[in-house]
Amino acid sequence: MTTARVPLVDYLRLEPEPHLVAQECTACGARYFDRRNACARCGRTDFKTAAVDGRGELRSFSIVHRAAPGIPVPFVSAIVRTDDGTWVRSNVVNCDPTPEAVESGMRVQLVAYPIGTDDDGTEAVAFGYEPA
Repeated sequence: MTTARVPLVDYLRLEPEPHLVAQECTACGARYFDRRNACARCGRTDFKTAAVDGRGELRSFSIVHRAAPGIPVPFVSAIVRTDDGTWVRSNVVNCDPTPEAVESGMRVQLVAYPIGTDDDGTEAVAFGYEPA
């Protein structure tokens, strides 16, 4: 029996392999992860769904030492530029949250991981990037 899995955000797709999808403006190619009525870059209103490359480069990061109650710290909050040029805000996971282990320019890859299970056994799944 397979466990039901639900992505934490609408733009995370779990099948056939975990990947992100963005809304891409058909006029200028700008990409967004949230719903848009118009493109912030060109103002046009037509969008298409676009798969986002799962590999990229860590462009900026911060090691977070204080967070809301119940959130384990430290963790690495990051901005990744994927190989297809999409900018993604995420966390770096499966990596020590230290300046010695994380550096701008390092190669990363998308990874999905379980974050909890409800009373019916449905697993919630989040995403992050790990060193490639």
